[in-house]
Amino acid sequence: SASSTRDWLMKPFANSSCERLNSRSASVTLDSACVCDSRAVGSAPELNGFWQDGFRASEPVHVGVAVALRGGGVVAPAIHDADLKSAVELMADLRDLVKRARAGTLRSSELADPTITVTSVGDRGPDAVWGVINPPQVAIVGVGTIVERPWVEDGAVVVHPTVTLTLSADHRVTDGHRGGMFLTAI
Repeated sequence: SASSTRDWLMKPFANSSCERLNSRSASVTLDSACVCDSRAVGSAPELNGFWQDGFRASEPVHVGVAVALRGGGVVAPAIHDADLKSAVELMADLRDLVKRARAGTLRSSELADPTITVTSVGDRGPDAVWGVINPPQVAIVGVGTIVERPWVEDGAVVVHPTVTLTLSADHRVTDGHRGGMFLTAI
């Protein structure tokens, strides 16, 4: 599978319509990644779909979100039509999905059709996570922990919160170059 990585500067999101995006919370990072992923997948449609006897692109963007269950295990329910929702709607849907996943009250339709998945290691995990693709999907975006790193800004080295995003993708439908372009679009 193709894989790419990119450090993501969190500062630009501090002034967005989602005021919480400047915090060091892992849920904020996952919220942000879901929003950006749902928008960026339009630049790499080969990452939004399924491999079933060949690639089948998906028109709608149903972002799956990996949720660790308190009793063990992981599920990845979908936020349907994520590309058509505002950032505020996506974050509300994400919180609702996580709550219902942990309560065991998800609908079967939410588990059946994510077209691309986002996974996060939380705020106490490693700097980066390489997700495992959930077949028949062809891609998963990994969100690491927010870490303060040196960043060059206006010719000076300053410290900014950053997060490492990774992409694991099926080489039958894409390559590392296209994956890198997708991460840049995020």
